[in-house]
Amino acid sequence: MLIGEYQHSLDAKGRLFIPAKFRDDLGDKFVIARGVGNCLFGMSLKEWDNFSQKLRLQPVTDVQVQKFVRVVFAGATDCEPDKQGRVVIPANLREIAGLEKDVVIIGVMSRIEIWNKDAWEAYNESVNEDYDNMISKMAELGI
Repeated sequence: MLIGEYQHSLDAKGRLFIPAKFRDDLGDKFVIARGVGNCLFGMSLKEWDNFSQKLRLQPVTDVQVQKFVRVVFAGATDCEPDKQGRVVIPANLREIAGLEKDVVIIGVMSRIEIWNKDAWEAYNESVNEDYDNMISKMAELGI
């Protein structure tokens, strides 16, 4: 299970160090794609396949689903960390997530999320203000 929060920096070549703990779960090769909100998702090939299978079950006539599929899959990239544990984040994905220098990588159960540090801090601040409502929602869901 992917959990935790790590801060790293993009280098001049757009490479990002992926913590060993995350690399162990993601595998030797994994996929990075546009996420939900202002972040990128990183998934093992197995999780990416599970995600893809769910999308394959959706009707091709559902315009919103097809927009999502096109945008996410067109920008997705296969990653293979180098010997130092770094992966290249393509320019198009760096732009989507606003990644410049300081980056936060978080574990979210079956995926990692890659955030611009300032965007992550702003997101956390807004979420903290709504924490009681989130707890109520979890109770409604029986969690």
